[in-house]
Amino acid sequence: MDLGIRGKRALVCASSKGLGLGCAEALAEAGVDLVMNARGAEALEAEAARLRADHGVAVETVACDVTSAEGQEQVIEAAQGIDILVTNAGGPPPGLWSDWDREDFIKALDSNMLTPIAFMKALLPGMMDKGWGRVVNITSQSVRAPIPVLGLSNAARTGLTGYVAGTARQVAPQGVTINNLLPGIHDTDRALSLDTGVSNQQGISLDEARAARSATIPARRYGTRQEFGAACAFLCSQHAGFIVGQNILLDGGATNLTM
Repeated sequence: MDLGIRGKRALVCASSKGLGLGCAEALAEAGVDLVMNARGAEALEAEAARLRADHGVAVETVACDVTSAEGQEQVIEAAQGIDILVTNAGGPPPGLWSDWDREDFIKALDSNMLTPIAFMKALLPGMMDKGWGRVVNITSQSVRAPIPVLGLSNAARTGLTGYVAGTARQVAPQGVTINNLLPGIHDTDRALSLDTGVSNQQGISLDEARAARSATIPARRYGTRQEFGAACAFLCSQHAGFIVGQNILLDGGATNLTM
């Protein structure tokens, strides 16, 4: 399918690996020029060079921490005039409700709620002026069904979801859509971190921890960054203009919901 976005320009945050990289790859394959961001410059430059070579798109890189005011300023400056925004940031660490203090929640909110909001506030006006734009926020399946050990993520990402629910309806008349993609377990560093925690806590091997988690997923496997990226690219396409303010699960059926 031709997504109809060749020649558009996108900012994809945290895109040197994992789900962010999957989104960048799919958009580049669709002919979209990119602004890619990550904290690690070496991995970021390597992936940017690969996407330029593979797809012939222009790729600008900004290596910084987007949860800091300085990092946000750098990325926003580079991203002026973009048509597509994909927000993404690693989730806060797992733990118990009794482990977390105020500062832990502030860090989680900064990373997983306030940073995406800052990018939307800065970049939505340009999209609205052009009468076309797409925003996809990578959140988590935990906003539909909380994961007890991910209380920090549950709280911050649910706050972002509430913000998007109202904002999406306000900008839709100007041809701009905002939607959220809610990943379950995908084969990324985040999954490795969670499985390592289970392995250490339960005294089992990493393979056993992964097998046990896979068994809880109806698809009986972890997702891939490529299929996640394809879903993101569709939401950014010309064909998705009537999808507004939605929270779309990509979890292999793991979240047990009727609707």
